[in-house]
Amino acid sequence: QVQLVESGGGLVQAGGSLRLSCAASGRTFSANYMAWFRQAPGQEREFVAGISRSGRRTKYVESMEGRFTISRDNAKNTVYLQMISLKPEDTAVYYCAAAPGAVIGDSYYTPAPYDYWGRGTQVTVSS
Repeated sequence: QVQLVESGGGLVQAGGSLRLSCAASGRTFSANYMAWFRQAPGQEREFVAGISRSGRRTKYVESMEGRFTISRDNAKNTVYLQMISLKPEDTAVYYCAAAPGAVIGDSYYTPAPYDYWGRGTQVTVSS
């Protein structure tokens, strides 16, 4: 069982930066593939970034690559999302997710492999 708690969201002007954190409970954090998703009002939840168990491999949605950076610290049971050059269209609730099992092919883009989710943190970017 993994419990996830996100923090670091808030209101920021366009062009600004935020760093989200996701603290995980349990001793199996390093065994989980971790990801960030986001969901804007009226839209489906979408993949933002993912990171392998070791932290050596990362995946991003093409539109966010270069602006968002995912990282993890297994010693601190924490995954991060550094966001720069924020745009109003980045406004959403950002969720942290953990996949304890195999993440096959491109399934990491979908919610399917992720058994554990946080409650989310709101990011609002004003124009």
